[in-house]
Amino acid sequence: MQDLALHVLDLIDNSLRAGATRVSVRVVETPPADRLLVEIRDNGRGMDRKTLARALDPFFTTKPGKPVGMGLALFAQAARESGGHLEVESSPGRGTSLRAVFVRSHPDRKPLGDISGTLSLLAEAHPQVAFDFDYRIVEEEPSEAQTRRS
Repeated sequence: MQDLALHVLDLIDNSLRAGATRVSVRVVETPPADRLLVEIRDNGRGMDRKTLARALDPFFTTKPGKPVGMGLALFAQAARESGGHLEVESSPGRGTSLRAVFVRSHPDRKPLGDISGTLSLLAEAHPQVAFDFDYRIVEEEPSEAQTRRS
């Protein structure tokens, strides 16, 4: 995928397949910390421990008829290639949260792309789903406590 907005589109498709009725996307750019955060949360079915343990395996999928599940694996790879990382939290009945951190200035970081257009398209295509989108640029470096909450 050429930009992070396409990754977000793919990952939200997973949320919708998991029955999510609420999807939250937060993007925070913090130039002083040289950081870009992309966070996606949903209230879908969630994953049990066994599924969560395999979620980043590109050769694992829960989708019938698909031999591989590349979405999360590729998003994690994109984060790692830019010096960042991906965290995934999920539990049955409680939904899933993805938190990707990218080194903003890294030459291998993919561009953000048209994230607002992507979310607008998704909201229009899925009117039954509540989409929340928050995008900010933070011009001051967060404190340690704020970093843990972010």
